[in-house]
Amino acid sequence: MASARARSQRSLNVWPGYVDALATLLLAVVFLLTVFVVGQFFLSQELTGRDAVLTRLNRQIADLTDLLALERSSRRAQEEAASGLRNTLTATEAERDRLRALTDASEAAQGKSADVDAQLAAERGATQRAQNQVELLNEQIRALRRQLAALEDALAASESRDRESQARIAELGSRLNVALAQRVQELARYRSDFFGRLRQVIGSRTDVRIVGDRFVLQSEVLFAAGSAALKPEAGPELDRIAGAILDIAREIPADIPWVLRVDGHTDARPIQSAQFPSNWALSASRAIAVVQYLRSKGLPPQRLLAGAFGEFQPLDSGTSEEAYSRNRRIEMKLTER
Repeated sequence: MASARARSQRSLNVWPGYVDALATLLLAVVFLLTVFVVGQFFLSQELTGRDAVLTRLNRQIADLTDLLALERSSRRAQEEAASGLRNTLTATEAERDRLRALTDASEAAQGKSADVDAQLAAERGATQRAQNQVELLNEQIRALRRQLAALEDALAASESRDRESQARIAELGSRLNVALAQRVQELARYRSDFFGRLRQVIGSRTDVRIVGDRFVLQSEVLFAAGSAALKPEAGPELDRIAGAILDIAREIPADIPWVLRVDGHTDARPIQSAQFPSNWALSASRAIAVVQYLRSKGLPPQRLLAGAFGEFQPLDSGTSEEAYSRNRRIEMKLTER
């Protein structure tokens, strides 16, 4: 009896150890969740800051572009005014030369007609008037040259401002490209997560695979031959895919312009019916059917895109039944809008 009582006491003393172990595990899980929430908060703050910088850069580029267009318009007007002044200057100088020639001719005629007093007085009056006109034209020419010099200075200043604006636009464009590259890298990271989860969904199946940056399903998995109506057995396949897409969609920030593109492809054998006049029509109807099904499973419609390629992008150029089967497919791709 004493031995039985001792064994009973030892079995009861085990439970406090289990409780301590479970409490330690719970604390570790709470700590990890706290670290994850804090990390998500700082990541959200960083993305918000990047969006603000990107918006400010776009606004500065738009302002500089408008200012540059205004400067160029002003410069064109100044160049036209300068051209007009140059033409006026040329015409005035020609008139001045003509009047000088007339004056010289009058003085020569005066020397030859010394005996005719009335004619001499008339010629002198004409000469004086011509000289007055020449002085007036000279003054106009000097004024025109001053205006032309002022316009040339204004053009030089405009060209200098133009170069400065171009340099600022180039700098802002470079900063904008860096910001856009960061956004592309973020989308690439989520695309990698997307394919990783899809690999877990499809497992080792041969009729559903990943080729490059696309997730490929053979048409036979989803549709009957020559039909765009989803098979009943296609539902579970698309449900698993929709679940994986929804999981990754919840993690992508709302400001990243991503879409899931669903492309329909057929083989090269022509189809012509009342419902499908071409392979293009068949591939489009199949892509739309998949998009509508994913929409019914909760994917937002603004994140879905249906494309149709018909027989014009084959994976296998052969003419065997196996090649035709490979080319009949639905492709899904997480990409940027």
